[in-house]
Amino acid sequence: MEREGRAGGAASGELVTIGEFARLSRLSAKALRRYDELGLLRPALVDPVNGYRYYDPAQVEGARLVAWLRRIGMPLSRIGRIVALDASAAAVEIRAYWARVEAETAARRDLAMYLVDHLSAEGGAMSRKLGSTDSTDSTDSTGSTGSTGSTGSTGNAGGAGRTGSSGGAEDTGSRGGRGRSPGSGVPGGHGVPGGPGAVRLAIRCAALTDTGSVRTTNQDAAFAGPRLLAVADGFGEGGAEASAAAIEALKPSAWGGGDDALSAADLLNALEDTADSASRAVRDAVAPCADPDGSGTTLTAMLWTGSRLGLVHIGDSRAYLLRGGELFRITHDHSLVQSMIDDGSLSREEAASHPGRALLLKALVGEARSAPVAVACRPDVGLREVLAGDRYLLCSDGLSAVVDESELRAAVIAAETPEEAVRRLVGLAHEAGGPDNVACAVADVVIAAEE
Repeated sequence: MEREGRAGGAASGELVTIGEFARLSRLSAKALRRYDELGLLRPALVDPVNGYRYYDPAQVEGARLVAWLRRIGMPLSRIGRIVALDASAAAVEIRAYWARVEAETAARRDLAMYLVDHLSAEGGAMSRKLGSTDSTDSTDSTGSTGSTGSTGSTGNAGGAGRTGSSGGAEDTGSRGGRGRSPGSGVPGGHGVPGGPGAVRLAIRCAALTDTGSVRTTNQDAAFAGPRLLAVADGFGEGGAEASAAAIEALKPSAWGGGDDALSAADLLNALEDTADSASRAVRDAVAPCADPDGSGTTLTAMLWTGSRLGLVHIGDSRAYLLRGGELFRITHDHSLVQSMIDDGSLSREEAASHPGRALLLKALVGEARSAPVAVACRPDVGLREVLAGDRYLLCSDGLSAVVDESELRAAVIAAETPEEAVRRLVGLAHEAGGPDNVACAVADVVIAAEE
């Protein structure tokens, strides 16, 4: 009788049974019991005698929010944090979650495109090998050899990232020697290594960090060596330890960077392994902190095997490529304001003063339990096409957030050497007020000296 009476009270705003609430919220009774067990949606009353759950009709909106968040694939642990927030804060969290989903989807898309390029190149090479057995006499009336799918050579280790084209871009051997083709966007997104006749390349590099003009401690880290270029921007109590640990985990001894014979597939696997190593290293480094969830670091790094360049990236530190006199940003910020720029809700000018500009969607952090700012996740990895004459810049937001890209470009072009470039760039950050720590690393891709 009590159960029937409570069910009949739905219209008057009294508590209702789980069955009636399931109908109102469009959730199953099974889902409601599961959400109760997880603490996402507690009943207003549980009968102490028979265990029946009763809900307040005012809980319907919250129940529907849980259902909607599940429909977009949000993990239950994160839903638990969101349903405890007010509407405005919940909106910010949902935006941040979805921006992260889109960023990870973009990273998977890049990997898919790399695989398409890589497998297409292998297929083309196999076709050429098979075709060569019955095309030795296939010259036409002009004396040219018949079409066998030969690959154009641009003279760079790693090739031009495409096969089956004899009209390769010219490589002048000077910095920025290859121009940007019309409508090509950022060049060299998915490098596919060239053949055995490719020119052997090397990198010359330098790195520099600086506390800046305002901060009293430096949590940024940078490294430049013949196999690794990296910057990391630490934050929180253990920020300095986190940034140092992330870079240490990527040093050549940790990933076997001395082996020039790594195939593209092996290098991609090595990048995945080292990215996981960096994540573990940061968690270990900040574990002694009072709040390990609130400590972590960004990481942007390039790993060089002598013929291929691997990119590891997470957070809002950046990597740029100078080629053909143009400066291209080749990383995508994992930040709230970048996601708002991407969806058109914020202009780049507005982003500079947005109160959430420091909110990261992805970063390497401590053990994730209730991290409100950054969620532990894996860095993006990928392979880059390289050309002799390329100059790469990696930097923390202590530089990119205060110095316009046109000024970065001018400084990177004007510097004769990587050492001069990093000094110029740190100087620009100071001229802009130096409000944050600064880290930058610059590398030139050059033709390796004959042994």
